Amino acid sequence: MEFANLTIEIALFLFTIAVVAGFLDTLAGGGGLLTLPALMMSGIPPLAALATNKLQSSMGVATASVMMLRARRVRWYQVKHLMLASFIGSTVGTIIIQFIDTAMLSVIIPVVITAIGIYFLITPTIDEKNNSAKISSSTYQRFIVPIIGCYDGIFGPATGSFFTLAGRALRGQKFLEATAIAKTLNFSSNIASLVVFIFAGHIIWFAGMIMMVGQFIGAWLGSHCLFKIPVTYLRYLVVVMCFAMLVKYMLQPVS
Repeated sequence: MEFANLTIEIALFLFTIAVVAGFLDTLAGGGGLLTLPALMMSGIPPLAALATNKLQSSMGVATASVMMLRARRVRWYQVKHLMLASFIGSTVGTIIIQFIDTAMLSVIIPVVITAIGIYFLITPTIDEKNNSAKISSSTYQRFIVPIIGCYDGIFGPATGSFFTLAGRALRGQKFLEATAIAKTLNFSSNIASLVVFIFAGHIIWFAGMIMMVGQFIGAWLGSHCLFKIPVTYLRYLVVVMCFAMLVKYMLQPVS
């Protein structure tokens, strides 16, 4: 899909936001809260913005998943069935979003991002307390993972945080274990959604590729700043920037 209004200024804006998002996402998560509003602010239609956001975010989730598997933070046999469940859920969610009126998406997406931003702000970053599993592994695989995957297919921001929270609260996973598993499940749901969007023809490739480069640079910078910057402050920064861009988007004249 082409986008005629993608000027040099817009391309530079999207690249910059992707760098910032990649940096903050590596350290505190929540990069999608910045990139999706940025795409919509650039005048990209809501459905195309969701699709292009999936393309640019694939760089980060793919890199994180490979790193987790290679470092043996998580083993393939632990996640292969969960990844399939996430993939299926995301595929269903992405198909659903194709049939929602784009005029409704212009209202729904800012509302959802605002709600996720508030959740992201008030949710604790690290909970060291060990919990006991509240549901069985089969129930988690058959219902919880596909539901979160479906959310990723429909919208996407903070999916990784939801997978981490579910692993901690429902399966009693330790924080690092939950985080590592969440990366692989987020990768699976992201790829499923991306494939559907590619076949549907909604991706704005040039914008997405520019942002992928920005994501890589931001993630590389963030990896060199791990544990040097308080995560709480970074989460506040993510939310403030997210809300600022949403306000700007809501106030800008409709073209």
